[in-house]
Amino acid sequence: MPEDNSPLIDALARWEETVLKPALERFPERKPAFETPSRIPLERFYLPEPGTEGRYLEKLGFPGAYPFTRGVQPTMYRGRFWTMRQYAGFGTAQETNQRFKYLLEQGQTGLSVAFDLPTQIGYDADHPMAFGEVGKVGVAISSLADMETLLDGIPLDRVSVSMTINATASILLAMVIAVAKKQGVPVHQLRGTVQNDILKEYIARGTYIFPPQPSMRLITDLFAYCAENVPKWNTISISGYHIREAGSDAVQEVAFTLADGMAYVRAALDAGLDIDVFAKQLSFFFNAHNYFLEEIAKFRAARRLWARIMREEFGAKHPRSWKLRFHTQTAGSALTAQQPENNIIRVTVQALAAVLGGTQSLHTNSMDEALALPTEKAVQIALRTQQILAYESGVGDTVDPLGGAYAIEKLTDEIETRAWDYIQRIEAMGGAVKAIEEGFMQREIQESAYRAQQAIERGEQIVVGVNKFVTEPEPIPELMRVDEAAQAAQIERVKRVRAQRDQARVDAVLARIEEAARTPDAPLMPLFVEAVEVYATLGEIADVLRKVFGEYRAPIVV
Repeated sequence: MPEDNSPLIDALARWEETVLKPALERFPERKPAFETPSRIPLERFYLPEPGTEGRYLEKLGFPGAYPFTRGVQPTMYRGRFWTMRQYAGFGTAQETNQRFKYLLEQGQTGLSVAFDLPTQIGYDADHPMAFGEVGKVGVAISSLADMETLLDGIPLDRVSVSMTINATASILLAMVIAVAKKQGVPVHQLRGTVQNDILKEYIARGTYIFPPQPSMRLITDLFAYCAENVPKWNTISISGYHIREAGSDAVQEVAFTLADGMAYVRAALDAGLDIDVFAKQLSFFFNAHNYFLEEIAKFRAARRLWARIMREEFGAKHPRSWKLRFHTQTAGSALTAQQPENNIIRVTVQALAAVLGGTQSLHTNSMDEALALPTEKAVQIALRTQQILAYESGVGDTVDPLGGAYAIEKLTDEIETRAWDYIQRIEAMGGAVKAIEEGFMQREIQESAYRAQQAIERGEQIVVGVNKFVTEPEPIPELMRVDEAAQAAQIERVKRVRAQRDQARVDAVLARIEEAARTPDAPLMPLFVEAVEVYATLGEIADVLRKVFGEYRAPIVV
């Protein structure tokens, strides 16, 4: 720590009084003192040697304080570990509920729901477009009855729920709210996240339904509803993960994600929302890839850049509005079908980068995911990877342990500079929506993906077990298979729901949704909640919106 005559001492004292003290009162650290196995005491975090501070306060500052380079909480994992949130979902709601309970028994601390493709793009299980896809890449949810089964026995007042859902995010959140009411959980106590990031669907993933403008309206409508009714819920998870999976590099992942974030902030401001209310409910989602040092620097650069954007570009006043809080998932695109056990090591390296970069929650991929949905055994190994990092490695016992390392700080600065250059180019085009419509981000990602693949094919980038250290193919291990009977069971469930509900009430609320959708700025979320509570299905609500908003057709990018 600095000597009394160091320029940092006054700033440190202010931070301890205004940031650290209130945090410790709310969340005491896990232990009264931290030390290495050799009994070397560990400081909460480390500062430059006196006389070498330079631009320290401007560029790094203190954890939990602007510009948040060193983390969004003053004590980080000394207070509590990141949320261990394994992504799961397959087959029927009952099957996935069993997997959720298994994961919670194994020590997982939050749920993360994967939905099947029909659910993601607004089709019930009995729709012709859903045939062959029901329950395959996630759980099938067609109505509130399914959500009730999915969350049966899950205490929503104690377990946070993250949902990877975008075009139909508002409808799925309405179902969670309805289940909470049935459980007797006050809605204002609900904690969780909806991904709700439609812009990256146009850029990189493709599970969109509506054109950009009505999609943005649905998003800001959800912002407004949650600010008033579900204040602990993260209303969006602005996602760089899928941008990276599509082939971007680390700089592009930061730049395009934050550019999308700026578009959402502008849309919310245009809708008349208060930035220091809705900004507190924004969250982010990043990829943790293989190149260890660059990934750590990427998270730190993103945090600093977003803080400056929110304070200097948008004029947010509240420090919480400046914080970039993020979930991380290890890189699915880095997993290999060859020598799948190698993926355990890859995931460990990626997870460590996420932790050293200051993530708030983490999903570690399973070793067999390049082959199929993960088996229970593979999921357990993936979760144990996080638990070993948390409880055995000691990496959480000091904040930002690589802060001040010459290479890390140089990479952090360089990523921030290059990402900001990209953002300025996007802003000059008119913002993220315009850049997407013109295909700019899509082309940049395609070119990056092509360069990366060429490097692998030329042997310039080694992938162990793929283009070097190759062995004879081994027998395919036991894989997870979704029972084909899941589709028939889900179709029957949808039909039963329709037969047992009050159809007149369903028709009436669907008509009101159509009227509201045709009325600019009319709130939709309260009607979605009302609709799911009378067991209107996801597909029926989405079809009403399709009728009003139309469907998006992606331009050909050349």
